[in-house]
Amino acid sequence: MASLIVVWVINGTAPNPVRLGEMCEQLGSVLGRPSWLPVPDIALKAVLGEGASVVLEGQKVLPARAEELGFPFKYRYVKDALKAIMT
Repeated sequence: MASLIVVWVINGTAPNPVRLGEMCEQLGSVLGRPSWLPVPDIALKAVLGEGASVVLEGQKVLPARAEELGFPFKYRYVKDALKAIMT
């Protein structure tokens, strides 16, 4: 893959996207802590401005082209990535 020259856009995402709520649940699971406190919408809007809509409404972006090219994802699932980060 290192010698491959790409002339189009490739989405730099994992192949199994999750919503923020699931991400928080998975993080709590990996840390062995509860994740029951949601972040209020108004707080996200205050911090992120218009960018909060990406977090609040979500965007399902898939790495279709990367998968077509056979990109070897190290972590296909968020829980696996979080475990690796936290260890």
